[in-house]
Amino acid sequence: MKFAFSTNAFRNFPFSDAAAAVSNAGYTGIEIMCDTPHAFPGQLPATGIRDIRESLKQNHLAISNLNAFMMCAVQDFHHPSWIEKDEAFRQIRIQYTLDCIDLAAELGAKTISTEPGGPLPDGMDRETALSIFSEGLKAVLPRAEDKGIRVLIEPEPDLLIQTSDEYLSFMEGFTHPNLGLNLDVGHFYCVGEDPAQVILKLKDHTRHYHLEDIPKNREHRHILPGHGGIDMTGVLHSIEKTGYEGFVTVELYPYLDAPVKAAEEALIYLKRALGHD
Repeated sequence: MKFAFSTNAFRNFPFSDAAAAVSNAGYTGIEIMCDTPHAFPGQLPATGIRDIRESLKQNHLAISNLNAFMMCAVQDFHHPSWIEKDEAFRQIRIQYTLDCIDLAAELGAKTISTEPGGPLPDGMDRETALSIFSEGLKAVLPRAEDKGIRVLIEPEPDLLIQTSDEYLSFMEGFTHPNLGLNLDVGHFYCVGEDPAQVILKLKDHTRHYHLEDIPKNREHRHILPGHGGIDMTGVLHSIEKTGYEGFVTVELYPYLDAPVKAAEEALIYLKRALGHD
């Protein structure tokens, strides 16, 4: 199993330092945060792309995924979303996603992950929100197909699409080959599902994984693997059963004060869970 680490835990570091730390911790892959200070497309000069490529080469890292979810360069983790009431604000998310698709193609990445619609705005019914989200995706999928990039929806607690059934229901309206799932293990645990079973249930949709532990009370808080309530060994074995050959990205964005230690401890634990001491 191949493990990557997401740079969203290194928001206080430049990308070059994050890449070096991830490599030194023993990972062979890295997920790049498409936000400040690492790779927000609207603020990334040509030299920035060159520098990312050079850092990847120097540290022998492959890109696991581009994280096109959070937009703190504009507002915050969830806004602007796909389902903002204000159409102009919504368009910022759409253009950002188009830019991330282009960036993925330039860097040689295969996937970008995005939010599952966003927080449901006050006064907007679910059916309307799902329709708006669908239209937004339809605006970016032709570019994704042209560039050979997959756009991956990432269900999350308290956003428009949270559960495995909600995801499958939404996907009944799509047959596009460039649309798939970023399966965040902890998110499904938060909403009361068994991640090991969800992995098998959604295996035909999944093109990338996020992995973290969650407290036993299922509070949406990313913590180190082995420190919460998720059966990590069962999760890893389920991923193996699916035949998945891509990267599993460890996502520990709350560990801003000690990202290097978090990256190191997570990988040690995961290798032991797999029996690879």
